[in-house]
Amino acid sequence: MHIQVDDPEVAGLIKAEESRIENTLNLIAAENHCPESIMEALGSVFNTKTIEGYPGRRFHAGCVHADEVERLANERAMQLFNAEYVNVQPHSGTSANLAAYFSVLETGDKILSMGLPFGGHLSHGHSASMTSRCFDFSHYSVDGKTERIDYEEIRMLAEKVKPRMIIAGASSYPRLIDYGRIAEIARDVSAYLLADMAHIAGLVAAKIIPSPVPYCDFITFTCYKTMMGGRGGVILAKKKYEKRLNSAIFPGCQGTSPVNVIAAKAVIFKLAGEERFIKIQKNILKNAKELAAKIESRGYRLITDGTDNHQVLVDLSGRGVDGDTAEKALESAGIIMNRNVIPSDAGSKNMLVSGIRIGSSAVTARGMGRSEMARIADLIDTVLSNLNNEDALFGVRKDVERLCDEYPVYGEEDT
Repeated sequence: MHIQVDDPEVAGLIKAEESRIENTLNLIAAENHCPESIMEALGSVFNTKTIEGYPGRRFHAGCVHADEVERLANERAMQLFNAEYVNVQPHSGTSANLAAYFSVLETGDKILSMGLPFGGHLSHGHSASMTSRCFDFSHYSVDGKTERIDYEEIRMLAEKVKPRMIIAGASSYPRLIDYGRIAEIARDVSAYLLADMAHIAGLVAAKIIPSPVPYCDFITFTCYKTMMGGRGGVILAKKKYEKRLNSAIFPGCQGTSPVNVIAAKAVIFKLAGEERFIKIQKNILKNAKELAAKIESRGYRLITDGTDNHQVLVDLSGRGVDGDTAEKALESAGIIMNRNVIPSDAGSKNMLVSGIRIGSSAVTARGMGRSEMARIADLIDTVLSNLNNEDALFGVRKDVERLCDEYPVYGEEDT
């Protein structure tokens, strides 16, 4: 490895990270393990190419192969998602959202989206996000009893606020979304509809959960969560928005786009049409449901009482532990997940959140199945029931390492 000679310190950190990944259980819903071909694309010579503009209309010479790889990514994405238009240049999901907003809205226009405590994303107008300084956001919540989207509340708020755009989609909502119902509301108030499917794009690509594409003006997503690819965002849209979206990305929101990342997007769009990817996505759903059932059977309360996607949200408020403490304890035992706000945290001035978010994608990519989900649920429960018991936490760490040895990240393919 050249980096070992050029920079042993960084090389050492890379090796350390490889070891951490192999020897811990990644249950972060926003992460996954990508195929090695994705890593090869990201580390390819395309990393050196500068591009501005679009294929055939660049502001730099020497783009013949960059043009080809971007066209290939576009064609594959449109076919995979049955979309009329795609832009694969956004640096991230937030960049994709900003470009979609600015393509049809003016600064200060009204947008209606899901509030953060109820499952929404920072880029959906949270006060900490620059999006809240650009547009006038209102937020819908969830039903107080079911913790599921209250579509009548969305209609009521839409009729009251008269937003120019409505956002469907979330970063921590474990149920399916009725895009058709929200599309009807959007039509009735003459609003654009944007679906943010960053978390569930892989499940949609595999056609095992409903797609927002037929119902929405704009669809944004990222390629590194359930999609199993590299970094970066994507916009799908109706063909009529092509010129405005292209201009909103470049030169509107960003300059040069990384061609190596676009190449990685092209690779994952190809792989997503193949049987192995589809099988993994089906197993992600099965494993999430199994994990949810096993955790619930151990006395934990689940947000919405279960899951329809890759996420399980657990309410810890009745267990005498906050999300931050749980996250740190689990990490010390080799179980990686994140603390997360839940609906009951809405309006709380307490800086501590009451939930944890668990994702099934990465452990499924390693080849784990339903029996391993039961083992993982046991390990999680042992940690949360023994927060101050060093011997118990050490025992879990050893069990985690044994489980990881059985299912290496880059071992033999699961058959």
